[in-house]
Amino acid sequence: MEQHIQRKKACPVDWDPRSPEVLADQIGAYDRMRETCPVAYSDYLGWSVFRHEDVLRILGDHETFSNVVSRHPSVPNGMDPPEHTLYRRMIEPYFAPERIAAFAPVFRGIARGLVDHLGRNPSCDVIREFAEPYAVRIQCGFLGWPESLHAPLMQWVYRNRAATLARDPEAMAAVALEFDSHIRAQLEVRERAGADATDDLTTCLLRQTVGGRRLDHAEIVSILRNWTVGELGTIAACVGIILHFLAGRPDVQQRLRGDRAGLAPAIDEMLRLHGPLISNRRVATRAVTVGGQPLGAGDRITVLWASANRDGAVFADAEEFHPGRDQSQNLLYGAGIHVCPGAQLARMQLNIVLDELLDGLPPFSLLPGAEPVRAVYPASGFSSLFLTPA
Repeated sequence: MEQHIQRKKACPVDWDPRSPEVLADQIGAYDRMRETCPVAYSDYLGWSVFRHEDVLRILGDHETFSNVVSRHPSVPNGMDPPEHTLYRRMIEPYFAPERIAAFAPVFRGIARGLVDHLGRNPSCDVIREFAEPYAVRIQCGFLGWPESLHAPLMQWVYRNRAATLARDPEAMAAVALEFDSHIRAQLEVRERAGADATDDLTTCLLRQTVGGRRLDHAEIVSILRNWTVGELGTIAACVGIILHFLAGRPDVQQRLRGDRAGLAPAIDEMLRLHGPLISNRRVATRAVTVGGQPLGAGDRITVLWASANRDGAVFADAEEFHPGRDQSQNLLYGAGIHVCPGAQLARMQLNIVLDELLDGLPPFSLLPGAEPVRAVYPASGFSSLFLTPA
């Protein structure tokens, strides 16, 4: 207790990541914390780390800052070397450039259909009727899952979000089991089909070996859960953030309409400014000092990507949109051994959807009188967003 009190006294600012002031504008709140209390304690998140330098240090030192943060298995996200190395080597070929390139026509067809829907329904909520359906459909397309799963997965996203916000352990356990049941059903379909199973990524995982043995169902479920849960929330958040930014910046929107080669750096910069993924967890394996703050073995740590990417010590004019800036320090897709293996896949999915939006929609702006509703922790972006032709 005495050690805990000393830590709190060392931090001049009280930090409640669930306070109304923080949730009203997470990005702005993290900016303030980075400048006034860059390593801050809360009962909810443990030690929150806001500065780019400190975040990068944590990401690069898995021996001191472990990714094994839960009693539930997580393949490979919740592993440290050497176990992580074995599984990471196994999954990386699934995201090889030639493999993901084959999905470009699938993603473009999905994006084009949803853009057509948006064009016919310009007053719809673009999060519910465009961003979230896009995330669900492209993930099903990538994994070879049927269209009949689109609606159940959308409903699952809403139930999972509600359970997480309520911090309801029973509801969270129930939605986790529900998601696992969807995955297991897809595995069973392929196992029954045997040699006639569809040749897709889910079937490949059923036949995948690691360390000289076949993956078991629990491992496959964990891998697919990590890929899918992260994809559904993050891609939807990315699309909402991009649309919100462009709706408020007609100059950038016009420039990208005439210069599609500029899409990739512009998207990375928009998502640096407003991170679609707020944070990740680590746990200290030994006593260590971070940003001048002593931490003990076993202390929980939360790295704030959304803050680190706006750190003025790394990014000049950090709050300004500069798509030509050096993006090598952008932590949008992480860093270190746990850097996102699907980064190029996500970039392709976002480039395609923005390309189709700019082709299929006239110039757009925010709908007057319909204030965008910000998503709240642990989500980012917007939970509701309405556009109108400019």
